[in-house]
Amino acid sequence: MEDNTILVTKSSLPNLEEYIEEIRDIWTSHWLTNMGEKHRTLQSMLQNYLQVDNVDLLTNGHMALELSIQALNLQGEIITTPFTFASTTHAIVRNGLTPVFCDINPDDFTIDVDKIEALITDKTSAILPVHVYGNVCDVDKIQDIASKYGLKVIYDAAHAFGVKYKNKGIGTFGDVSCFSFHATKVFNTIEGGAVCFGDRNKDFGLNIYRLKNFGIRGPEIVDSVGANAKMNEFCAAMGICNLKRINICFKRRKQLVDEYRKCLSNIDGMNLNKIQGDVEQNYAYFPIVIDEKQFGATRNEVLAKLAEHNIFARKYFYPLTNTFDAFHGQFNVDKTPVALHISKRVLTLPLYEELCISDVYRISDIVLSCKK
Repeated sequence: MEDNTILVTKSSLPNLEEYIEEIRDIWTSHWLTNMGEKHRTLQSMLQNYLQVDNVDLLTNGHMALELSIQALNLQGEIITTPFTFASTTHAIVRNGLTPVFCDINPDDFTIDVDKIEALITDKTSAILPVHVYGNVCDVDKIQDIASKYGLKVIYDAAHAFGVKYKNKGIGTFGDVSCFSFHATKVFNTIEGGAVCFGDRNKDFGLNIYRLKNFGIRGPEIVDSVGANAKMNEFCAAMGICNLKRINICFKRRKQLVDEYRKCLSNIDGMNLNKIQGDVEQNYAYFPIVIDEKQFGATRNEVLAKLAEHNIFARKYFYPLTNTFDAFHGQFNVDKTPVALHISKRVLTLPLYEELCISDVYRISDIVLSCKK
């Protein structure tokens, strides 16, 4: 790949010497996994940073979702959104439950709370909303609905690390919030994930621990059937290093987003990600939505034009999960028309800490050159 290639994202890394120093004592202890010192240290740091009662670390964000559904003993149907990554829907299906797809609102791409109640049946056990691009779901309305019908709420917060709503960490909402620390996220542990939950959910904490560790409760006690989803020490060490500099990362990403907005605001046929009130952002993604009739070019044409310059944006999220070949014929996409419309027009532009401001200008110029 050429050196001038710009991808949609690029993993944030600490100084190499800092990471080497962080992992040095692993060679002394020979403790590589099974919730060692690095695991415990990162767990404590995240608990403080995310302002949550409890954090449990897992091998990735998908296992955080899948095991959380299992740990809550959910059955039947879960209301969710198709405008998300495959993991959200797959976590439901792999637990033997049925996803019921709710449409999204066009302003911030999160679940349309005004359409949730009509989807609730006697089989509904939970709502699984997704914070999208760092945009926050209407957590107040969702909780009102959940409380009214006795439903659990699991947030897919993969895009929302470090986000605050009304000065509260986003992981404090719902029964459980699941984070991804994949290499492409604003905060990464190479691979990794976490579940956050309140003190009122201590039973959940015990269940998630059992599930991520083979059902083992003590040296000679295995009282449930579990998986293996423990974060290793090297990933935890990367998280320790990256968390120390996360605010620097956010500051730089904000600078880039601000420049994108200066270049691309008020363009006919192009809608930008809405800035939400009462939300402290993490600047995780920069999506644009292109109306081909007004803009004069399709999303795919803009994508191709960028690629001609070795700039690779992403159709994110496309396709909708309720249109996957894996679920052929199972779901009616016409029931989520807004999500379908957005998925065919959204494009996330390159955004990462090392991206140059000059590259933002160049990317914006190429996008605008497509307008007719």
